Formats: sequence, C-alpha cells, structure tokens
Amino acid sequence: MNNAQEQPAGSPLPLLAAADLQDHLMTATNDLDRLQTLLAQSCDTLLQSFHGAYQQVQTLMDAAPADASANHAYQARIQQLGQQLGGAVTALQFQDMASQLINHTHQRLRSCADQIARVTMGDDEDGMAIVEEAPIRPNPVTQDEMDAGSITLF
Repeated sequence: MNNAQEQPAGSPLPLLAAADLQDHLMTATNDLDRLQTLLAQSCDTLLQSFHGAYQQVQTLMDAAPADASANHAYQARIQQLGQQLGGAVTALQFQDMASQLINHTHQRLRSCADQIARVTMGDDEDGMAIVEEAPIRPNPVTQDEMDAGSITLF
C-alpha cells in the first residue's frame, strides 16, 4: 500500500480510522494495566497494615487486666476494634473484584483491537493474524456490593 488512506479489499473501515480506533483501545488496555498495578500495590500495603493491627489486637487480648470489671470494658473495646478491622478487611475484597473486572475488560478491548487490525489490514504473512479471544462470560463479577462476612485474610 502506497497511500495511508488505501485499505484492503472488503475492509469496512478506512485504514486511518481503524488505526486510530485500535490506538485508543490499546491505550485503554495500558491504562487498565496501570490501574491493576496501583490496586495491587495499595492492597499489599493495606494487608500489611491490617496484619500488623491484628497482631497488636492479639497482643492486647493476651495482656487483659486481672480486675474483672476493668477486664470486661477492656474486652469490649478489643472486640469493637476487631470488628472494625474485620470491616476494613472485608473492603479488601474490592481489590479482588476490581482485578477480575479489569482483566475481563482488558481482554475484551484487546480482542476488539486485534479484530480491527485483522479486518482492516488483513492476515499477516503466515496467513493468519492472531486475535485474542474475547471472554466468553459477559461479566466475571456479579457482586456489586460488599458486606461484612466471614473472611479470613490473616
């Protein structure tokens, strides 16, 4: 092809429009990759912090006061702290759900970009352009909210 405006026979998109669309899709997949990295780093930091807080709660529980009335109030505060930590840990489920959605969307966008390239530019010299398969399931995560439950991350 001598001219960037030319396109293979049977291609429904002009070459420049297809290249621009493919570029936007690939930029979106790169942004998703960066988001995935940021989420993973944040989750790792949170897990380390929660693990340290959990260990401190265990230490406090082991050092309960001997006085029965003081011990009851002490245990109630420790239990409340444990419940708050449990709620925070439950929020970490967000990272898992977000990762699944990011991976799913990344695969869909990559498949679209590959299909655009194949339709617009034809197959490669081997006779078959590689097109990443789109996910079969429409949505990997059906849950849209998180409630405190019985999860163990420690």
